[in-house]
Amino acid sequence: MITSINHKNRAIMKKTLLAFIIIIATAVSGGLYVQGKLHDKSEKKLITKEISNTLNETEVFRDGDIIFQKSLSRQCKAVQIATNSPYSHCGIIYNNDGELFVFEAIQPVKITPFDEWIARGEKEHYVVKRLKNAEQILTQDVIERMRKEGNQMMDKNYDITFEWSDDKIYCSELVWKLYKRAAGIEVGKLEKLGDFNLSDKTVQTIIKERYGNNVPLNETVISPKSIFDSELLLTVVTK
Repeated sequence: MITSINHKNRAIMKKTLLAFIIIIATAVSGGLYVQGKLHDKSEKKLITKEISNTLNETEVFRDGDIIFQKSLSRQCKAVQIATNSPYSHCGIIYNNDGELFVFEAIQPVKITPFDEWIARGEKEHYVVKRLKNAEQILTQDVIERMRKEGNQMMDKNYDITFEWSDDKIYCSELVWKLYKRAAGIEVGKLEKLGDFNLSDKTVQTIIKERYGNNVPLNETVISPKSIFDSELLLTVVTK
């Protein structure tokens, strides 16, 4: 009787142990499977992030986009103060055979490699804006006209007195005139020099150097801020 019971107990114990082993094995394999899935997902997220961070700018920017930065010169500081703007310099982006350039008015008017242009700005920060209806307005023909207009201004001296003639050109004047003449669009409101904040000491110093006692307060001007704030534009990239 006792022997029969022991055989039954042993059989029960074997079945119990086998069931326990199966449960443990299932849990472990399931855990490894879940961990593997989580690992796969994290890898995919990492890859996506890397692709995003290494996305070629030529896939993001278009011909005619307007780029803004804060330059480090003393004049640019005065421009920021006078116009109440965080940005003091701007240019137009062009894609030449797969490479990005910025057409800009410095000394002289020139086309500058994109990375070189970015490196000149404070902390390499920049903002790129685009016409809201760029696909309809900035056709290939318009871009070509913009380039041709720009060729007429290439190598001209930078205009330190911000006159409205084409004899010399400053940065926002270049952008405004190219859009006006090639696309018939006014990106930004024209103002008068006297509309700006000219009372600051930094601004006064620059004015004194450039104009002496004959400040042309009625001179027509266009500031980077006026273009930046244009309702015709939307922000593409802030970096």
